[in-house]
Amino acid sequence: MFSAKQKDINSFNHSYYHKKMVDIRIHGRGGQGAVTTGQIMAIAAFDDGKQSQTFPMFGVERAGAPVQAFARISDEKINIRSQIYNPDVVVVLDFSLLESVDVTSGLNDNGKIIINTNKKPEEIKINGKFDVHTVDATSIAIEIFGKPIVNTAVLGAFSKITNEISLKSLVKAIDDIFLKTKGKKIAELNKKAITAVYNQTK
Repeated sequence: MFSAKQKDINSFNHSYYHKKMVDIRIHGRGGQGAVTTGQIMAIAAFDDGKQSQTFPMFGVERAGAPVQAFARISDEKINIRSQIYNPDVVVVLDFSLLESVDVTSGLNDNGKIIINTNKKPEEIKINGKFDVHTVDATSIAIEIFGKPIVNTAVLGAFSKITNEISLKSLVKAIDDIFLKTKGKKIAELNKKAITAVYNQTK
């Protein structure tokens, strides 16, 4: 557990030593694969020639319960190993989380929020000066997978909105993770979902 003073030090280190580093927090529910989302982000960033980290919020993960995962992407070496308290980007896999979780907690001013929902950004009630984006990854996932598998699909929106990772590297990261464990068919479906969300995102 970090004290308030340690949190301040962490924020100082982020702003002073890693001006080109982006901290990302992913909100999902147990079973949605938020940790995998972070892993794919990190692998894609590395393939783009950047430095990256990814790690989950440690604790008991129950199906359906709110969970968090984190990622860091930087143009320079990452020396920080602490939890992320002040993210630059927040990704929300399940819109219903907004009813019970403060997804904006610690989010930097003008930070980006990417929410999986069929609502428009102006329909989302979020207090604060944040850059809110929405994408209907669920509909695209159901069309492609036949079920709401959004943890990979939403990465297309992350790529398009932040420009922190390229679509090309995302596609390669999917192959790196899924070809051996899930097979070519599943890998191709995931790549199709990511690309479809990327193209839909404005």
